[in-house]
Amino acid sequence: MTGPGEPTTTAGEPIDHPARGGAVHIDGVSCVFQHRKGHLVNALQDVSFTVEPGELVCVVGPSGHGKTTLLRVIAGLQPPTGGKVTVAGKEVVGPGSDRPMVFQQDTVFPWMHVRDNVEFGLRSKGTAKGEREKTSNRWLAAVGLETFADSWPKELSGGMRKRVALAAVLALDANVILMDEPFGSLDYFTRRSLHELLLDLWAQTHNTIFFVTHDIEEALILADRVLLIKNGQLVDDLRVGLPRPRDEDVRARPEAVELQKTILGHLGFGAEVADDRRIPAEVSEP
Repeated sequence: MTGPGEPTTTAGEPIDHPARGGAVHIDGVSCVFQHRKGHLVNALQDVSFTVEPGELVCVVGPSGHGKTTLLRVIAGLQPPTGGKVTVAGKEVVGPGSDRPMVFQQDTVFPWMHVRDNVEFGLRSKGTAKGEREKTSNRWLAAVGLETFADSWPKELSGGMRKRVALAAVLALDANVILMDEPFGSLDYFTRRSLHELLLDLWAQTHNTIFFVTHDIEEALILADRVLLIKNGQLVDDLRVGLPRPRDEDVRARPEAVELQKTILGHLGFGAEVADDRRIPAEVSEP
């Protein structure tokens, strides 16, 4: 029997695993952009928090308020203008295979077969051919695409291409995975099936996952914690103490409804829109 918030697989079995890697520390991180029109934009303002190994954290907030910037700073793709990020005690100073990222856009290479896409990062690291094939076989099977290894991406559905992207980052055996609205363009049913897949893979790999989303329902299905970002600031850090699996009955519980209201309240929406779990887009980041 698991307690509230204790990680479980989607089948309801408890996850019993040691923590992987070290904690992720965000210490006073600020990030200032110069807009193309010349004015300065404070994309992040003195953001600080710590994520323990193996946590699944959703980052929620309106568009253009710093969520993707935060992920890019952790990935080492965007240097902060203040503060620092450390992963497992090592300061992040650039991109690394220990922090792969799944983007919102379809980033599967169309000129490569599915297997070559999954093995791309391993090939870049100089992994031997036999080990690459063994690893790609494992993760293609894990995402249900073992029979599509020699297919072209154009022969796959959008949901299947997202599975390829997941297999590619998992093949790197990284402790931290960054996901920027990876399922936002997919239909509801495909998105829900990928939620289940992601949770099962997380149960197997024990990764730390940062998952950016506009969708409060998605956050409540997935997250151990929800970080609320608005106007470049961390306005709340909520622990999601709901048991897994988080089906419709669990998400209808009073504590789940209260979490939803809290999130909407922080983001400037009243109880009258509590049933609309999508945060409308605002000003885009430069």
